[in-house]
Amino acid sequence: MEWQAFIAPIRLSLQISLTASVIVFLLGLAAAKWMARARYPGKSIIETLLLLPLVLPPTVVGFLLLLLMGRRSWIGQVYEWLFHGPIIFTWGAGIVAAVVVSFPLAYRTMRVGFESVDSELEDSARSIGASEWQVFRFVTLPLAARALTAGYILGFARALGEFGATLMVAGNIPGQTQTIPTAIYIAVDSGEMTLAWLWVAVMIAISFFMLMVANRYTKS
Repeated sequence: MEWQAFIAPIRLSLQISLTASVIVFLLGLAAAKWMARARYPGKSIIETLLLLPLVLPPTVVGFLLLLLMGRRSWIGQVYEWLFHGPIIFTWGAGIVAAVVVSFPLAYRTMRVGFESVDSELEDSARSIGASEWQVFRFVTLPLAARALTAGYILGFARALGEFGATLMVAGNIPGQTQTIPTAIYIAVDSGEMTLAWLWVAVMIAISFFMLMVANRYTKS
């Protein structure tokens, strides 16, 4: 197998995972901060909706994304009009799938981090004239930093390993949408076990490194 063909799924997986994890981190940060202190009717319903992709089979998530982003949906039609092409079976669809399936893990971890912050410390900062932004920037964020970091890493790891939903909406086009998990599946299906093991080793190495960084940071 050519070197470029071996590297392509690795490069694409990293691109999708890094992009998706940044999006998930920003969305999770906002949602977790809001939900950690929010008190209103229907909160449990919203919480359930945010966590739903965590328990749904990836193929179900992929099917729902197909309905939402397909050419017959208004989202798909607007995207095609803006970018002169469909989003389905592109690496952009892979990013959307990775965001949806990895968001619950990151969000739940971040929410726990915000909930663990002592509200009396935030109130003390407000009492001496700190604005809400200053309270968030200099009190809440530092105290929740470990949980936020863990949330980001979990989101990245989940996005990196996503298979079912990605296969449904992005397909398995070599050099365009083929990620490491889908490449491993095809290699095993075609009997190329050595190649599959090489990609598995890459996945394990990346995941191991990320977990080592997370453990070192959160325990420091």
